[in-house]
Amino acid sequence: MKAKAALLVMLCALSSVALFGQDAAGGGGGRGQGGGGGRGQGGGGGRAQTAPPSTDKVTPDIPGVVKGGTKLEIIKFGLRGSDGGIGMPDGTIGITGNGGVLKVDAMGNLTTLVENNDQAAGLAMDSKGRIYGAQYSKKVSILYPADAAKVLTDSYNGKPYIRPNDLVVDKKGGVYFTDCYQVGAKPSPDDLPQAVYYIAPDGKVTAVATDIARPNGITLSPNEKILYVNDWDGAYLLSYDVQSDGSLKNRKQFGKFTLKQETDHGMVSGADGLCIDGKGNLFSTTPAGVQVFNSKGEHLADIDAPYDMPPQNCGFAGDGKAYLYILGRGVVYRIHMENAGIKDRAK
Repeated sequence: MKAKAALLVMLCALSSVALFGQDAAGGGGGRGQGGGGGRGQGGGGGRAQTAPPSTDKVTPDIPGVVKGGTKLEIIKFGLRGSDGGIGMPDGTIGITGNGGVLKVDAMGNLTTLVENNDQAAGLAMDSKGRIYGAQYSKKVSILYPADAAKVLTDSYNGKPYIRPNDLVVDKKGGVYFTDCYQVGAKPSPDDLPQAVYYIAPDGKVTAVATDIARPNGITLSPNEKILYVNDWDGAYLLSYDVQSDGSLKNRKQFGKFTLKQETDHGMVSGADGLCIDGKGNLFSTTPAGVQVFNSKGEHLADIDAPYDMPPQNCGFAGDGKAYLYILGRGVVYRIHMENAGIKDRAK
């Protein structure tokens, strides 16, 4: 009888673990050097976090950015993916998750805006409230509202894109987006180069930067005179001067990352999503956590994630856009910051 009872307890325990893993993740866990899957690493939504995130994490003191000891508030856990990160007009955060486009409020309540996002990763929003998605299905589209939904581009010079990853919309209605390989993918000589593209307001698409090893997260300065791009496969956050026609000049190594992502050719940033506050401070999600740079490119600090894999994206939302929301691995959390996000832009 004792043996049967012990066997029953063990089977129940294993069943609970399996159910928890499915609920929390919808995917495998685990951790390699600097993390595992994900938008930066390949795979729609990335490997999910299979254990509850820590609720006792706080920030370091970053003068002028965030007060030391500020709590990382866990808003939602257990989603099937969490990416995107755009501040919605009602104070919620817009994300890609559960295969669609969702709004998440401060209490963790979900509203589904789009049921099927067709493998969207990064999100952006224009001045009309339309939501754009960079889609692993080799295109960039307007996803919401339904009556405005359409594909903006699915090829360049007659070739399909590699895997559009992230994007930002400027005040003119133009769209910058990054296109890069999934980590571990084997490039073909027939492929387009990994690049940053610009979709002009009239719909014309131009490759504006092809000199980045692996372009990923992307955003604009508050005055939109500078475009910033995360180089996943390099050591630096890069910047370019934006020209009147949307083209880019003067590539600079804007800020140097803490390097914790190991590859077969050395340590790299593993930098994924990128967002900015109204003062021009930049926040990059990486294997070292959220790396913070000021508007001069000085690396101020790293904020640890409340779970054991790299965060994937970020954006400002909440009352007055005073909260930095960080996303990844099916988790949504936020930090109250000293500076709000850009008031008239979702990202």
